[in-house]
Amino acid sequence: MAAARPTATSPGSIKRIVAASLIGTTIEWYDFFLYGSAAALVFNTLFFPSADPLVGTLIAFITYAIGFAARPLGGIVFGHYGDKIGRKKLLVLSLLMMGGATFAMGLLPTYETIGIGAPILLTVLRLIQGFALGGEWGGAVLIVSEHGGDKHRGFWASWPQAGAPGGNLLATGVLALLAAVQSESDFQAWGWRIPFLLSGLLVVIGLWIRVSVSESPVFLEAQAKAEAAAASGVKEEAPVVEVFRRSWREVLSAIGTRFGENISYYILTSFLLVYVTLHLELPKSTALNAVLIGSAIHFVTIPLWGALSDRIGRRPVTLIGSVGMAVWAFAFFGLVDSKSFVVITLAVTAGLLLHGAMYGPQAAFISEMFDTKVRYSGASMGSQLASIVAGALAPIIAVELLKEYDSSTPIAVYLCVAAVVTTITVAVTRETRGRDLARGRDEQPAAAQPVVTAGDRA
Repeated sequence: MAAARPTATSPGSIKRIVAASLIGTTIEWYDFFLYGSAAALVFNTLFFPSADPLVGTLIAFITYAIGFAARPLGGIVFGHYGDKIGRKKLLVLSLLMMGGATFAMGLLPTYETIGIGAPILLTVLRLIQGFALGGEWGGAVLIVSEHGGDKHRGFWASWPQAGAPGGNLLATGVLALLAAVQSESDFQAWGWRIPFLLSGLLVVIGLWIRVSVSESPVFLEAQAKAEAAAASGVKEEAPVVEVFRRSWREVLSAIGTRFGENISYYILTSFLLVYVTLHLELPKSTALNAVLIGSAIHFVTIPLWGALSDRIGRRPVTLIGSVGMAVWAFAFFGLVDSKSFVVITLAVTAGLLLHGAMYGPQAAFISEMFDTKVRYSGASMGSQLASIVAGALAPIIAVELLKEYDSSTPIAVYLCVAAVVTTITVAVTRETRGRDLARGRDEQPAAAQPVVTAGDRA
C-alpha cells in the first residue's frame, strides 16, 4: 500500500515549528559565537598566555577552529540518524550537547590555576560544541523546509538562518553589557564566566519549546516507503554512502555556495574584534557595539532575503550577496580604518546585509538539492565541510596576514577571492526554487521543474 502524501502544514503549525527552530539555533549559535568572542577578548590571556598578544590570540583561534573540525563528523553522525529515525530527536540531542559543553566552559579553571590542563579541557569542550553544531544546522533548516510549502519555503526556512545573527547578537550583547558595567580586571577575573553559565538556562527554555514540535511529514512519508521496501527485501545503503555515490555534485555545490558566505561572516564579526582592539588599539566596546548593531539589522533582514528568493529564485539573491561582498571587501577595511564608531558600524552593517543575501536563501537552496532519504546527510555534509575550509580558517588566516603584513589589504583580497568562489559556484548551479521535496529529483512534475537559465545551460 502506497504511503499517504504529506498533508499541508497549517499556518499556526508552521509558525510554531519556525519558532522552535529559530530559538534552538539562536541558543546553539549563542554558545558557538560566545567562544569566538571570548577567544578574541579573554581566552588568549587566561588559557593561552603569551608575551605577544597576537600570538596568544592566534593560538586561541586555533582551538576555535578545532570546533569547526568536529562539525563534519557531527554532520555525518547526526545526518545518518536524522535520515533514519527523524529530524526532531536529533535536534533535541544537539541542543543538550551544545548547551552542556558551553555551561561547563563557564566552570573551567584557567591556565594560572591548573596549567596545561586548562587549555586541554577547553579544547575538548570545543570539540563537543563543534560536533553538536555539525548536526544542528541540517536538522533545524530541514524540519522547517519539509513542513513548509513549496511556494514560501525560502521565507520560512530562512528563519533558522536568522538564529546565527540572533545568537551572535545575544552573545555580543551580553559581553558588551558586562564590559559596560564591569572593570577590566573584574571581567578578566570572573565576569567572562557569566555568559557561559547563562547557557544552562537558555537550553532549558529551548528544550521546552523544541520537544513540542511534530516530526517532518515529508520524512515520515519517506520512512514509510523505506520500511515497505525493506519488508519486500530491498536493502538500502547508509545515507552518507548514498550521498557520495549519487549526490557528490550537490555536496560540492553546497560547499561552494557556503564558501564566501562563511568566510565573510567570521571576518566581519570574530576577526573584527581582533582588528579593532589590537591593530587599531580602540576599546573592545567599539567593535562589540558595532557588531551588536549590525547583527540586529542582519537578524531582521535575513527573512526578507529568503522571501525575495521565493519570488526571483535562490541563485539571483545569492549572487547579489556574493558579487556585492567581493566589491565591499576593500571598502570595508578602508571604513574601519577611520576609527570612527559610526563609520565602523556602517561598514559592519553593510557587510552583514550583503552576507544576509547569501545566507537567507541558503537553507532552502541547499535543502532542495537533495532527496529526502539523504537530505539530512547531504545538507549537513555540504555545509559542514565548507565550515572547515572556510569559516574555521578565516580568523586564523586573517590574523596571520595581519601579523605578517601589518595591513588590511591582504585580508580584503582574501575576502574578495572567497566571494568570487561562491559567485562562480552559484552561477553554474541549477535553480531549485519550486521543487517538491516529497519527490525525488527524477519524479518532479514538469510544472514544478526549476527554470533552467543561461547560466545553468553553460
